[in-house]
Amino acid sequence: MEDFITELQDLRYLDWTDKKLSVGTPGCFLKAYEEKNGIRFYYKLSNYDSYRGIFGHECVNELIVSRLLEVLEIPHLAYQLIYARLVIDGQEHRGYITKSVNFRKENEKKIPFDVYYELYREEQESPLDFAKRYGWEQYVYRMLVVDFLICNRDRHGANIEILLDENEEPRPAPLFDHGLSFLFSCYDNLESVRKFDVLEDRAVNNFIGSKSLEYNLGLIPGGRKLFSGALKAEHEEMLLRGLGEVLPEVHLKKIWEMLWARWERYVEICN
Repeated sequence: MEDFITELQDLRYLDWTDKKLSVGTPGCFLKAYEEKNGIRFYYKLSNYDSYRGIFGHECVNELIVSRLLEVLEIPHLAYQLIYARLVIDGQEHRGYITKSVNFRKENEKKIPFDVYYELYREEQESPLDFAKRYGWEQYVYRMLVVDFLICNRDRHGANIEILLDENEEPRPAPLFDHGLSFLFSCYDNLESVRKFDVLEDRAVNNFIGSKSLEYNLGLIPGGRKLFSGALKAEHEEMLLRGLGEVLPEVHLKKIWEMLWARWERYVEICN
């Protein structure tokens, strides 16, 4: 599947009434879905409010992270970036959205990790120890590294999901929802982009671990092999391919600077 559709698509039929407010971020993140031939497709919009319309670049971040997880060979929800005509609150807009496919198998149901934890945790058991008891430590360690690499500020307990089959056997869902990462808070302010400190240990919303992404790397046993793949300098072109139509070059270069600097920091701490 082509992961970036640059030709304008007519998606004015989508219903964007499902609104997710984001704490500390102006506006909200709209969602829509449709079913075709028994398959459910989900759509997400970058930030939106009634007076600015569509703004921000969270959808672009989702595509970059999707490509990064391909490089590292980590199971994940694949996102497709689409340039589309949309109708929101009765007004027509043009903007970029992401499209993804339902990752649940037939007869599976989902439950947020934080809810599952509260239902089945032992007394005084931390979310990390809970995950270890279920045999999900490799999954969690990979997630902690990915969130460090992309500076993900929003790995709350519902941004990790547990999937249950018809026998209630649980498994963690593929990694998903990475939009509030990289330089999402800079919006279109290029001066903020230029000054952005790519290694700053920013406070984040984490359910597993701490509010420090770098501290969370210390929770991973040293020398543990987490990925089949590895980030290399030649991956820059692949990760950012085609996105010069969406973001300024200085912004894209800063994203790569962040990824490479944080990858080297991860190797230093964990290996």
